[in-house]
Amino acid sequence: MYSTFLFLGNLGATEILVILFIVLLLFGGKKIPELARGLGKGIREFKDASKEIKKNIEEEADSIRENK
Repeated sequence: MYSTFLFLGNLGATEILVILFIVLLLFGGKKIPELARGLGKGIREFKDASKEIKKNIEEEADSIRENK
């Protein structure tokens, strides 16, 4: 479970709860799902672009190997 929170550094449960509470106060309950949805779309687009770049690199490497 700790590995899922590695990106948060050495933050404890209390600090995470305080941050979440502040976010809730700043954006309100209605805005948070919209923000999460936008973040999810951004992550999905990033992953898709990463896969596309990896695919292109592999195809180029294969074509270079075939030409030798």
